[in-house]
This record gives sequence, C-alpha cells and structure tokens, in this order.
Amino acid sequence: MILGIETSCDETAVAVLDGEGCLRSNVLDSQIDVHAPFGGVVPELASRRHMERLEVLTREALQQAGISLSDVTGIAVTNRPGLVGALIVGVNFAKALAYARNIPYVTVNHLEGHLASAWLANPNMATPAMVLVASGGHTHLAWVRAIGEYQFIGWTLDDAAGEAFDKGAKMLGLPYPGGPAIDTLAKNGNRQAVAFPRPQLHSGDLTFSFSGLKTSLLYFLKNSKSSEKIQLPMADIAASYQEAIVEILVKKLCRAAREYDVKAISVVGGVAANSRLREKLEEEAVAFGLDVTLPTRALCTDNGAMIAAAGFQKLQRQEFASWDEDAISTLQCKNEFFAKTTASS
Repeated sequence: MILGIETSCDETAVAVLDGEGCLRSNVLDSQIDVHAPFGGVVPELASRRHMERLEVLTREALQQAGISLSDVTGIAVTNRPGLVGALIVGVNFAKALAYARNIPYVTVNHLEGHLASAWLANPNMATPAMVLVASGGHTHLAWVRAIGEYQFIGWTLDDAAGEAFDKGAKMLGLPYPGGPAIDTLAKNGNRQAVAFPRPQLHSGDLTFSFSGLKTSLLYFLKNSKSSEKIQLPMADIAASYQEAIVEILVKKLCRAAREYDVKAISVVGGVAANSRLREKLEEEAVAFGLDVTLPTRALCTDNGAMIAAAGFQKLQRQEFASWDEDAISTLQCKNEFFAKTTASS
C-alpha cells in the first residue's frame, strides 16, 4: 500500500495505490478560491493551506481506501520542482509518517509523476513512447524508453504552455484559472479569426517558445482598442490564441514521435485537460498512425495518484530517500539531458 503525497504548488493531494497498481483513493483540495482574488498563486498562502489540509486529506484518503495508516508500507512524496515552501510541507509530513511507522519513503520528481499518469490511465500503453508534459510551469518532451526510464529531448526556451494560457486569459479579462476559462470561451469562437504566430513551429528542433505569442496577443488587443474597425468577438480571439498554442504542442509531439520512431504518444499535465488539444491530438494521431493515450481530467491536474505510481517504481527498485532529503524548487532539464547523453555515449 503506497501513500502518494503532492504539494508542489496550489493543490494538496493524497492517494493510495495498492501493490497491484490499483488506485484505491485519490483526494484533492483545490486552492482556486484562495488565489483567485490575486489572479495567480501566492506562494505563502499555498504553503499555509497545505499545512492546514494535508493531515485531513491523508485521513480521508486512507478512509476511502478502506485501510489504516498501519497498512501503509511505503510513502512517495514530491520534492521537486515547485514552490519550495509548499514542497517543504509535503516532504516533512512524509518524513514524519515514515519515521513514525518505520517504513521507507521515496522522493519523486513532479514531472516523473506526470509521466506516470499516462500509464495509470492506460497500463497497456506501449514503450518506447513519446510523452509531452504540459502544465503551468512545464512544457517538456520526454522519450520514455521503459516505464520509469526517460530522457527529456525537448523543452521550452522561455514560458510554459500553461503560463501562456493563464497570462493570455488575464489579458482577455477572463477569471483565474485562465486555461479552463479560455477553453470554455473558445468553443464558441472562430479559430482562424486572428493569424497569431506559431513560434518555434518550424525551428527544426524540439524546443518550444511561448513568450512571443503572449506579446503578439498583447499588441493585438492594444491595437484593437485604438482601431476604428469593428472589433472581433472575444470568443474569436480566444479561439485563435488557443489554436496557436495547441498547434505548436501537437505538431512538435508528433514530430518527436516520428523522429524517435515510437508508436505510442501521450499528453500529461494540466494543459492535457484542454478540450481542443485533446481533439486535435486525436486527429493527428490517426493521420500518423500513432496510438494516443489521454489521461482523465482528474489525472491531468496535480494529484497524489501520479506521485504514488511513480513512487511505486522507485520503492520496487529500493531507491529509498534519506532523512536529510530536501525540497528543491528548480529542475534543470537541459543539464539532466546532457548528463544522461554523456553517460550513455
């Protein structure tokens, strides 16, 4: 029985996974109401909420799973990357439980957790596979040779896709969180109304860039306000902006799949819940003969289930964490990638 704990940002999440890989419970406390007045996540408020809710959610997860704390045989907790204060809450809570129960615990890279969610959604997803991690803080392409073994082969040069959605929504005057707000508004809009740029789409490599796209939206809105022309409906602007982000993500993922000769692809992370992204990826997958796995929306957002699943693999390999394990706010994917490349060459 694995207890998975996730507190890397503004979601407090706890889950229980059994030894057969079956999810027994998956509970989450959203902080949208806490941060909405500020238009984004306030780190200290997030940390405080984690402290208030983590023990309560752990009890709830155990109760839903039909077990007690004495039945837990291992603990998995996110320790990087994320808001360092938020991570510290989860890591220290996991340490305390593991020490009190005299059971092992493992630390999990948040991105590894998202990767694991693809196999939670589809245990039969073939490897090697190409998986896009797209969220508010991350946009990375991972070549997954086998479950638990991966290399980052592409990443964003500046902003993440989720950040582009959130900041774009703010410019459009939409509520927080911005991604779902744009998705909802865009359903009634014309995707071809505005020819927003597709940065890095034809760069020839697997990198992403979204800062220029955000700037393009900013200037479009400024010019629209000062223009005497009939202004476009906000839904058309949202749909066009969303289409630019989605096209970049889908095209790059499919290109990576072809370059690495894989047949299975997936998108994980909060942006994977976007309805247009899911629709377009299904279309492209059929065109290129790719098998696509899309996690349920409950597994797209930060959750304890994905941490438990990733931690299960580490527990099996006995990669136990030490008591002086720390929370780490950053992740330097380029350095990890080059280090792995050097080691394998």
